[in-house]
Amino acid sequence: MREGLSAAVRREDYVAPAYWVRTVELGFDLDPAKTRVVNRMQLERNDALPPQPLRLDGEDLDVTRVLVNGDSVSFRHEAGQLVIDSVQNLPAGPFTLEIRNTCAPERNTQLSGLYTSGGGFFTQCEAQGFRRITYFPDRPDVMAVYTVTLRADRVRYPVLLSNGNLVEQAELPDGRHLATWHDPFPKPSYLFALVAADLVAREQRIRSRSGRDHLLQVYVRRGDLDKTEHAMASLIASVVWDEARFGLPLDLERFMIVAVGDFNMGAMENKGLNIFNTKYVLASPATATDEDFAGIESVVGHEYFHNWTGNRITCRDWFQLSLKEGLTVFRDQEFSMDMVGPAEGPGAAAAATARAVKRIDDVRALRQVQFPEDAGSMAHPVRPDEYVEINNFYTPTVYEKGAEVVRMMQTLVGRDGFARGMTLYFERHDGQAVTCDDFAQAIADANPGSALAVRLEAFKRWYAQAGTPRLQARGAWDAAAGRYTLTLQQGEATAAGRPLRAPMVIPLALGLVAADGRALPLRLAGEDAGAPAPLERLVVLDARETTLVFEGLDAAPVPSLLRGFSAPVLLDDGLDDAGLLTLLRHDADPFNRWEAGQRMALARLLAAVRAEGPVALTLDEAYVDAMRALLDDASADPAFKDRVLAVPASAVVAAHLSPVDPVRIDEARQQMNRQLARRLHEAWLRAWDANRVDGPYRPDPVSAGRRALAGRALAMLCLDAQATGDTVWPGRAYQRVKDADNMTEGLAALRALVDSHAELAEPALARFHQRHAHEALVIDKWFMLQALAPERDGRVFARAKALLKHPDFSLRNPNRARSLIEALCSGNPGAFHRADAAGCVFWADRVLELDAANPQLAARMARVMDRWRQLAEPYRSAAREAVARVAAKPDLSDDVREIVTRALEDA
Repeated sequence: MREGLSAAVRREDYVAPAYWVRTVELGFDLDPAKTRVVNRMQLERNDALPPQPLRLDGEDLDVTRVLVNGDSVSFRHEAGQLVIDSVQNLPAGPFTLEIRNTCAPERNTQLSGLYTSGGGFFTQCEAQGFRRITYFPDRPDVMAVYTVTLRADRVRYPVLLSNGNLVEQAELPDGRHLATWHDPFPKPSYLFALVAADLVAREQRIRSRSGRDHLLQVYVRRGDLDKTEHAMASLIASVVWDEARFGLPLDLERFMIVAVGDFNMGAMENKGLNIFNTKYVLASPATATDEDFAGIESVVGHEYFHNWTGNRITCRDWFQLSLKEGLTVFRDQEFSMDMVGPAEGPGAAAAATARAVKRIDDVRALRQVQFPEDAGSMAHPVRPDEYVEINNFYTPTVYEKGAEVVRMMQTLVGRDGFARGMTLYFERHDGQAVTCDDFAQAIADANPGSALAVRLEAFKRWYAQAGTPRLQARGAWDAAAGRYTLTLQQGEATAAGRPLRAPMVIPLALGLVAADGRALPLRLAGEDAGAPAPLERLVVLDARETTLVFEGLDAAPVPSLLRGFSAPVLLDDGLDDAGLLTLLRHDADPFNRWEAGQRMALARLLAAVRAEGPVALTLDEAYVDAMRALLDDASADPAFKDRVLAVPASAVVAAHLSPVDPVRIDEARQQMNRQLARRLHEAWLRAWDANRVDGPYRPDPVSAGRRALAGRALAMLCLDAQATGDTVWPGRAYQRVKDADNMTEGLAALRALVDSHAELAEPALARFHQRHAHEALVIDKWFMLQALAPERDGRVFARAKALLKHPDFSLRNPNRARSLIEALCSGNPGAFHRADAAGCVFWADRVLELDAANPQLAARMARVMDRWRQLAEPYRSAAREAVARVAAKPDLSDDVREIVTRALEDA
């Protein structure tokens, strides 16, 4: 055990619970200072284990009475648990346990368990918050049927909600009222929820394919109802999609979403009563960007899809977290892609680029966040082997890499085969708590003979091995024989110094492209020369080295590998600029076209950062011409252009460097942007003119893509104006801040001014704040925009530090803290890392301050230092000192201590 940490929980130590809970009846008398809870459970001893005391988890609770079968019994407290010894002597069969306790919601700054926000009561029980409400075996494999009665003041809390179906409402004589809810489906305690608040609801009745009627409700505070239309539309689309794609219907009489301003996560999938951060519910053209609208659709879908992948079938233990999260992220990604156009059949060709843009965005996020996690101190497998604090493992590895693992399964068995596997999964396990292995087995068993089925044990290394696999590809062209030999090697990928133990199963989608743009046939040596050869193939790699020989070619090919990012690996294909230009111009796969452009930019950034002396980046004509040609290509999708022309993120550049100098990376990126702004000036003018969107605001993919490219053009024109002294484009941007009828265009204009450090940035910021002062989510954007601005002589860091004292800033609100502190420390390494170590001091101060009130939020901020060892000096020493300072605090939470302790350990 690491010094100062609680004992680690290990996957190999899993033991089934000694007692099963069959039913739970909860009664709440809700009061902010002292809420009374009566918890009546029916339990049954697990006969597979020897008789033993009953141990119930609890935290920050006051117990007033414990009864077994109606009689008071003695109990004791031991290591955070309430222990009842006498139950082990009861005769076999069910027994009743009643616990009466109180908790203090208004003092719950952790936002875990039952807490207050904006004058109402809300809960968050995943992963281990239910123990802060009442004593319980708080683990996901204990599933019970819940009946919940809420009693509260009817004026202050007119809305009383819990899981399942409403079975009773009544007025009480003392000015209070009650509501009783029953959830007929067994669930673990982490899916429990209640809400008691003064809210209003948007309602919609729908009829499912099976002919059942359902009520959908989106609850928000008064004054926000006009911002719920998109969330409701997204919920309806989610219900329809899940039943159409996977045959999974809504199974309750109603489905409710509730938005709350104080929430540690994005949203929570509690059975039938999803509780959401307002960020992922509230949207109107005046307050939300295209990105916000897309995020709401995705998150609403994600939480609804959990109804089956997470709720109806849940995790046996928390090590299996990706069973629900990786699978459901995959499902919400598929949903979002299907919303922009079909994958197959009529319309698929027209939708290919729009679907690819969604895939590009998902892969960008994976590379910017998950790949660095694989290389940092908190690296862990998709299915971790141990943890101290489970909240620390709600990570990009579990979620986004877990989704990639599921996507590879679909790739290996096909879209229809995956649907068959899902059907078998629910036939076998509905109502159970199971493992990642159970899911993989169901997909394989539904597709006997598939590439997944025959390699299943090897494929499951994706769950067991940490790190990002490396794949090297080298080709040899024999012009005389018309033969191309492609050799693929899996490298010794590492995760924080730990080598991968065995080769992975890697589905590799590939094509061959001639220099003139033709897709070349993929006929492998030994195949019938008379049969037509495909233009794209899926090759499954499962060895350290694989050699493919393609014959019958009439031109030298450029390999297009890993199409659609068919596996989450680091690919080195050795292509030069000529090869990348061929792919950028001609590849049939839009993802690899984007990838080629990004790799050309990355190579130039890396060369500038690695060179001796001050950073001096000069873009060559070949690259500039390629970007100009793309920008002027009237046939190319605007959203696709926007993604290609974006300069690679700092984290992506850093992944290729050791040591990492974040300030040099930032300078190189700024120089690249300035040169693209200057040398493509005329093309940016044309892009601005061609992509302005007229008419009423609509967040559809085509309009959003045009706004994105127009916004990038405006940013580049303002950036160039700063270099040339031109006042026209900053003036136009300022006018758009004043006049824009939608947040996307207004915020893009404000960002253009702030990021270019224009003189008009200050009055524009003041006007924007004044206009949106009462919109909390918009003010979050205002803080974040300033924290993410490109650094200039230390001004951005100084401004962010000063904003801590702004009247609108609150460390207690997770959204506001993330918008400033996390944005600066994690999202702006060029401003955060400083020779005087002030950024690291700032980080340590904030983590310690947050830890005293909200350890989950503090732990998230602490993750900034996962890769401090890779930093160049003097940043490395400053970071180590800051991490050590945080670790030295005696009463540090387990949440933060686990992270900083692992960060300080030797690799």
